[in-house]
Amino acid sequence: MEKIWTSILTDANTQWVLLGTLLLGVASGVLGSFALLRKQSLIGDAVAHAALPGICLAFLFMGEKHMLGLLVGAALTGLLASYSIQFISGHSRLKEDTAIGLVLSVFFGLGIVLLTKVIQSSSGNKSGLDDFIFGQAASMIAKDVQLMAGTAVVLIIVTFFLFKEFKVSTFDPQFAQGIGLPVGFLNFLFSTLLVITVVIGIQAVGVILMSAMLIIPAISARYWTDSLGWMVIISGTVGAISGVIGTLISTLGRSLATGPFIVLTSTTIFLVSILFAPKRGLLAKWWRRKINDWQLAAAKVLMILLEQNKPLPFTKLSEHVRTASWELYFVLKKLERHGWIETKNEAYQLTDEGKAKGEQWQTIERLRVFAEMYPQTLSVKESQLLDQATIETVNEQAVRQMEKKFRQKEAFPYVTKYAYYSKGEGSYEL
Repeated sequence: MEKIWTSILTDANTQWVLLGTLLLGVASGVLGSFALLRKQSLIGDAVAHAALPGICLAFLFMGEKHMLGLLVGAALTGLLASYSIQFISGHSRLKEDTAIGLVLSVFFGLGIVLLTKVIQSSSGNKSGLDDFIFGQAASMIAKDVQLMAGTAVVLIIVTFFLFKEFKVSTFDPQFAQGIGLPVGFLNFLFSTLLVITVVIGIQAVGVILMSAMLIIPAISARYWTDSLGWMVIISGTVGAISGVIGTLISTLGRSLATGPFIVLTSTTIFLVSILFAPKRGLLAKWWRRKINDWQLAAAKVLMILLEQNKPLPFTKLSEHVRTASWELYFVLKKLERHGWIETKNEAYQLTDEGKAKGEQWQTIERLRVFAEMYPQTLSVKESQLLDQATIETVNEQAVRQMEKKFRQKEAFPYVTKYAYYSKGEGSYEL
């Protein structure tokens, strides 16, 4: 840790590299969000792999390792790969994923062949070209970092000013075309920005792992929000944090590739997101499902006790309620705390308040049956309220209003003829 702080505070090159990877992470996260929603994430992977032959061809053409020239070569082959994918998927029977796999394999194979030729050539200024495969931010000089950081800033600014246009063309391209937006040009511009993002990051992250910088921050952000604006902000933040932490870890030893550490950092954030995100996280989903199961079990207990109209022991209740014994015990304790059931001679029976609650839930069940048969009777808000009602959140006034609406239907007697309770005999009457 002390070595990291010393490097940050005293080493100018480390400071430049940190700034560069931070801005690269922001740009990757921002553009990766749109790529994810456009289902073009894997195009970034193909572009990253396609950049390698461009780098090698540029080096063979120039005879020296000039960063700007190498990036131009990478951009040209990256754009060629991107447009090749679109052309193949648009003018043949091949799907886009097949076209991506085809283009990626061909371009990367060509890149490996050219890289082997470069390594075997007699040129003396070829060291470090293989760093483009896995990334080596520590080998970057100040001019390289300045070029990468400046380009990343331009990408972020362009995306900021065209945010609304990209948003509309992403979610509804037909509507965007209808209001006069140049959808074709916007798609061309986005593909170009995506290629540039990949190209400027390959020296720091590498052609193999650069696609992860586009995909993982965007997926992580998607777990935390439903808003595109917030998704872009969170994705950019995740990318920035991953870039900084991965770069700092790679400075702890010699010849440590930066790309894998950046990707591992972003993967850690992704795992936190998939587990602990409040809406889409696995733990949140599990907890909501458990609460729903307990609510259903509580309603089932009330209905059984109301139907039997006598105290029932725990063993009898467990035969009717399909849930684990410890969960049923938890549900019974909760119903006791609400004052809806009470124990008598080691058996459970309804209180007066519990009977009222059970009858109320019977009404809810009947209304749900009628709502399926006559979906136009209730308003959207009432239908949502009916669907979301639980044993603890019943709106009695709303229930009476819905009950009144069904009473007013001429076919109401015919409906009651078929509205049976799951264990009862005969029909319900409202």
